[in-house]
Amino acid sequence: MARTKGDVIREVKPKVHLGPLEELLNWARSRSIWSLTFGLACCSIEMMAAYASHYDLMRYGVIPRPSPRQSDLIIVPGTLTYKMAPILRRLYEQMPDPKYVLAVGSCAISGGCFYYDSYSAIKGVREVIPVDVFVPGCPPRPEAFIEGLLEIRKMIREGK
Repeated sequence: MARTKGDVIREVKPKVHLGPLEELLNWARSRSIWSLTFGLACCSIEMMAAYASHYDLMRYGVIPRPSPRQSDLIIVPGTLTYKMAPILRRLYEQMPDPKYVLAVGSCAISGGCFYYDSYSAIKGVREVIPVDVFVPGCPPRPEAFIEGLLEIRKMIREGK
């Protein structure tokens, strides 16, 4: 059966979606998250595993960036010490708005097992910068890490 020019034109009609511009921008931001990876300890290995080929965070639109000026998400896996806290704060302040923070692992959330026996550990990243999503575990599985990123993606899409 041969197609005529009219059939092709009817199949290719563009779909027009109307809505607020802010919703469109939030949808685009949620599909392209540029993350600043700030690996501090053993949870960084799980983060690297989530970026590797088996889990492949690139298919979710999460792209690691080396500069805070190009990132809208900072991922903090591991124990934060008093020596690293000013550096983390500076990186967070250099990020453009809107910016989001993902704390990965029990050390990043509450200081972990190092908080009570160490003079240098801070009781969680939230003492230095505001945290949007916490991913618990010691170390958390890559699936939990991906679930935390999907929560961030949902927050971005909703405009929170």
